[in-house]
Amino acid sequence: MTTVQAIRTFIFYLLLSLSAFIWGTLSLFFAPFMPFRARYRFIVWRWCRFAVWLAKVMVGIRYEVKGMENVPAQPCVILAKHQSTWETFFLSGAFEPLSQVVKRELLRVPFFGWAMALMKPIAIDRSNPKAALKQLAAQGDERLKQGAWVLIFPEGTRVPVGQMGKFSRGGAALAVNAGLPVLPVALNAGHFWPKEGWAKHPGTIQVVIGPVMYAEGEGPRAIAELNDRAFAWVEATQRELEGTQTTAKVETPA
Repeated sequence: MTTVQAIRTFIFYLLLSLSAFIWGTLSLFFAPFMPFRARYRFIVWRWCRFAVWLAKVMVGIRYEVKGMENVPAQPCVILAKHQSTWETFFLSGAFEPLSQVVKRELLRVPFFGWAMALMKPIAIDRSNPKAALKQLAAQGDERLKQGAWVLIFPEGTRVPVGQMGKFSRGGAALAVNAGLPVLPVALNAGHFWPKEGWAKHPGTIQVVIGPVMYAEGEGPRAIAELNDRAFAWVEATQRELEGTQTTAKVETPA
């Protein structure tokens, strides 16, 4: 990074942390008395949109979205590529209300984690995969019935640009058992907001929302087939995005 970009990035993190403290504190006082949808808007929707806007203004990270016409009217299971923290902010601000699968430890983070706990996340213990799958099945189905989107990063963790992690079948199983489709999402946020380090690079993130995918049948075989189909679409779209990115114009922050 240039010196100017490093300064911008430092200010970005400073403002983001300050906003999380303020938003989290206010949420603890007011959100418990709000209905869930209003609570989501107050805590998550507004703050996550602020975070995406702040990234644009301070470090020059913009975005373009393709495939919004593929988003169904009824909430379903979102299976998204995971390269950075940016897509967590973006997807939480783009779909509402949304319940996300998160690490249980995040709920212990002062202010931010305490506020997040009010949003009915599916907080799993990654050290116990079997229990986590059962929890995802039970709580995920409950969230879908309540009219919330369920966001799952099937790779389980952020994966560097140019790589694909194996897709867990938990999201596909949740969709099949609920009789709902999965909505695949590909993106190249890792080029500008890398997994490692604190550097941020100006440019335009490409987000591609794929067609909804329904299972063909029921049971383990249908779950595996749906999961493989979603993986194949995301993998193919990632190749296109990263191939395009090698010649894409890199922008400088305004």
